[in-house]
Amino acid sequence: MQLPKGFKQEELTAEQVRNLRELARHVRGDVVKMIRVVGEGHPAGCLSCAETLVTLYAAANVRPSDPDDPKRDRIVLSPPHLTAALYATLGRFDFVDRDDAVSLFAKAGSVFEGAPNRAIPGVEWTGGVPGAGLAAACGFALAGRVAGAKNQVFVVMSDGEQQRGIVAEARRFAKRNRLNQITALMDANGVVATGKAAEAYLQSIKYEYIADGWDVIEVNGHDPDDIYRAIRRAIQIQSAPVLVVARTVSGYGVSFMENDPKYHEVRLSEEEYQEAMRELRQEPALEEEREYRTAFGEFDLSTEDEPEEAPVLELPAESREYPAGERVSGNEALAAVLHDVVEAQAASDTAGPVVLFEGMVAVGRGAVTLPKPKDRFFEVRGQHDTVALSLGTFSLSGGVPVWLARGTDALEGAFPSLRLDGINRTHVKVFAGGLGLDGGRRGRAGLCLDYVSLVENLPGWRLVFPADANQLDRVARAVFGEPGNWVVGIWDRPTPVVLDADGRPLFGSGYTFEYGRVDVVRPGDAGVILTTGPLVSEAIEAWEALKERGMQPAVLHVSSPGALLEVEDPELLQHLRKGRVITYEDHNVRTGLGARVADVIATRGISCRLLAVGVEGVGMAGEAAEARRRLGLDASALVTRAAKFLKR
Repeated sequence: MQLPKGFKQEELTAEQVRNLRELARHVRGDVVKMIRVVGEGHPAGCLSCAETLVTLYAAANVRPSDPDDPKRDRIVLSPPHLTAALYATLGRFDFVDRDDAVSLFAKAGSVFEGAPNRAIPGVEWTGGVPGAGLAAACGFALAGRVAGAKNQVFVVMSDGEQQRGIVAEARRFAKRNRLNQITALMDANGVVATGKAAEAYLQSIKYEYIADGWDVIEVNGHDPDDIYRAIRRAIQIQSAPVLVVARTVSGYGVSFMENDPKYHEVRLSEEEYQEAMRELRQEPALEEEREYRTAFGEFDLSTEDEPEEAPVLELPAESREYPAGERVSGNEALAAVLHDVVEAQAASDTAGPVVLFEGMVAVGRGAVTLPKPKDRFFEVRGQHDTVALSLGTFSLSGGVPVWLARGTDALEGAFPSLRLDGINRTHVKVFAGGLGLDGGRRGRAGLCLDYVSLVENLPGWRLVFPADANQLDRVARAVFGEPGNWVVGIWDRPTPVVLDADGRPLFGSGYTFEYGRVDVVRPGDAGVILTTGPLVSEAIEAWEALKERGMQPAVLHVSSPGALLEVEDPELLQHLRKGRVITYEDHNVRTGLGARVADVIATRGISCRLLAVGVEGVGMAGEAAEARRRLGLDASALVTRAAKFLKR
């Protein structure tokens, strides 16, 4: 059943209401079948939200004939436990084959995963984390606002997930950034896994939204006409995002499930299944569904995703050049590139819109002047999970999102959101400051000492930590021209331009960044020192002191530690075979560059000795240079340890 798209019809006819009720009944029957075929599931919430989903998909500007229409409305399902109802609705509206949805739900390898999967037509976002849907909706709404689009963004939520901190972040983010085309529809059935929601949670959901500047409309969530009129009214409200509270009955339509927390998640017995299908007036036979599920066999479990079009920028070919003797912070070098990005954006007719999110990196000693394009520059204080997710969905709408953040905020604080971005194959560019001991002025809790392993555990993300301003300039330009999710390390203290053995900028004219390539900073034949990021300057100082002692190890800069196994670099392997290998970093010594090098040594069967120099324990607060000295990680301490190691 379809209604006029865009909620243009003033009110539903009696026949349309009857048809939507009937459709919701069939959705409930499909849900119960799915749960019985799989063996377990979440019937209560799926049964209570059926009218909301069928009304939304019937009248929103989405069409099975063109599910990727760029002008379409966006519908995001937030709570993963309502996924069966979503798939059943999509099947009834011909976005997918209904038999596939029912028979293959939650089968290993099937696209019909137990959480929303955007590989399915009609699904915008691969979810699985309760509460994350509103943040994802913010990104779609932001993209629409920047592009001047007229589409609406709908997010279906549950009352139970309102306890999540990301929900509070997202609703404030939406209000502050005037994302007034968002309509959130909350299935308020009052029941959670542990009992009644009012007893489990001390929360006044309606008034929290009102306090954060939202409009709130309350409706009977089992009356399609009530739901339709509320959504139509929400679209007409231009001054604020709107929450539609759909008051429903948990397990609606099956008497023994109604308002019983037991059926939030359950294994339905045969008797319960038969009785539920009888009450829903649905055919209970499952032979065809089970045979279909078995006959389909095993899915190809390859994790290789099909490449898809990604938003990239074409920047001016000329990079900026920082001369020998100059000391430049990473913040300063990045700001210069961002000015070029904004200028290129203004001159381009084809590039996707760029948005910049500044999260308190370019302040204090490393303060710089960032470009602030109108309606595309956003200061964010906190709200890290929401920013990470909204940038991901923004990129899926054709934009190029840039986030400047502290490592602790982005990589640690927003790790679950960045993981969702990776699963969704988004295209976010994060420039992370305060890596290693650089964040010590904020205390030990401000240290991000596991950035290598954190990024390595994010699916589809890549990390680059440049050595100086010249390399950062070229890395940033390369990243803007590449699809996918990237983290680039930056620093706020002025750092020397790295020179080659002849005194010329190593990463100046003639240098081209290649992900995974190891750079030879100093030649040598008595072992090798491997380092990453601005610590290369300390490694050069140590190399000079060792040379005076008659020792000459090579110095290599590893800008992409996570790529050492992925990219086989002949230069690296040649130096590892020299027999003495030193890794030098202000990262957790067990999880960073040293660990990645050890992986390469073991997997390649290289015979050598390894000295890993890095941070033990929780590190030390204070100025980075002083902390490195106190921890035995400055150039002088490296000389002492390296000399002893190389003599063995």
